[in-house]
Amino acid sequence: MRVLIEVIRGYFQKLGVAIDKDIFIKNVVMDTRKVERGSLFFAINSGNGYINEALERGASLVICDNSNINDKRVLRIENSILTMQELAREYRIALGIKVVAITGSEGKTTTKDLVYSILNEKFKAYKTEGNYNNQIGLPFSILQLKESDEVAVLELGMSALGEIDNLGKISQPDYAIITNIGDSHLEYLINRDNVFKAKTEILKYVRDDRLILYGDDPYLKKIQGIKIGFSEENDYRISNINEEYNGSSFFLNGKDYSNNLNGIHNILNSCFAIVIGRLFGMNEIEIERGLKNSQITSMRFEKIECDGYIYINDAYNASPVSMEMALKTFDTLPTSRKKVVVLGDALELGKEEISLHKRVLMEALKYNFYKVFIYGERMKKALEKLKTDKIEYFETKVEIKNRLLKEENLIILLKASRGIKLEEIIKI
Repeated sequence: MRVLIEVIRGYFQKLGVAIDKDIFIKNVVMDTRKVERGSLFFAINSGNGYINEALERGASLVICDNSNINDKRVLRIENSILTMQELAREYRIALGIKVVAITGSEGKTTTKDLVYSILNEKFKAYKTEGNYNNQIGLPFSILQLKESDEVAVLELGMSALGEIDNLGKISQPDYAIITNIGDSHLEYLINRDNVFKAKTEILKYVRDDRLILYGDDPYLKKIQGIKIGFSEENDYRISNINEEYNGSSFFLNGKDYSNNLNGIHNILNSCFAIVIGRLFGMNEIEIERGLKNSQITSMRFEKIECDGYIYINDAYNASPVSMEMALKTFDTLPTSRKKVVVLGDALELGKEEISLHKRVLMEALKYNFYKVFIYGERMKKALEKLKTDKIEYFETKVEIKNRLLKEENLIILLKASRGIKLEEIIKI
């Protein structure tokens, strides 16, 4: 990691701190369990208490903001998070690679996976791992880049105004995708107008001809960029959709494609990736191969067979919009099994959370599902306002599992926010 060493050396030289000329950095970590000989260890927050352990494990450098350890390998600065962000920005610029930034209320991770899969057919690509998409996770992801990488596909998350702006400043994207404007993080942002303001902070960092948007979104259709959607006004129009059990097929501006994902929302996510591939000058064979070989992060409409049942584990996260999309996708899924929906609470929705949960339950009632089960206090309060006997509430996940075990030939959708851990029902 020669470039990273030079960036670190130059950064601390400005602060009047000399870095050992023979320093060797093998990797960058925040977890002492991953420290090895040559590691750069960032002591973030509670990590300050593990500096000795990092040194004992062979860390060649420790950056911290709260330590009295007298060791030339320990660099104490005022703010370790800010230092990580500044180093990441300088490292990204020094590498000179292309960066694709993905933000939006829903679909960020799946879109990231699809964009990576396509670009990796032609370029040496890197993508954000897991949910490392915030003020710590994004700079940490950038510091994982290797000098041989040609493209970085980075997910940008936020919970407040100003955060996407800072992530844009750090990542300096060449291309950007905004998937949609939804109800996520209303606990902090209050309304969709503020979600729109927050997500579009990325605009100042990319040109219009490198900005890809969901053109049917009532907010995003107002701004300049490459628009993808289902209506004729879009630059790229999706049509001829056909859902199958193990994927779907569709046309994009008259060209046919297929993927291994279900749902209209995932067709849209696929189209974001296809257009990125085209902007990168890729041919159709490369794009189609990348789309077909894509591997999506777990718990995104993931089919799991267990004890004679099929579970659709879509329980990584949830918002009212993503729950409604999951219900619609589940309804159109071709199968001879009886469809059961299990919905848990969606978190961080603010003062309108009960009415938003009620909206989701009303959506569930539109479809001819065999059973609809719910779990969580917000769902319970929403059901009380709905006054229907077509939805059953359960106090515990064990009760839900016991109820499911009374039935045969089921396919079961699990959808809730990450904090609910609804997927535990599978292994109970």
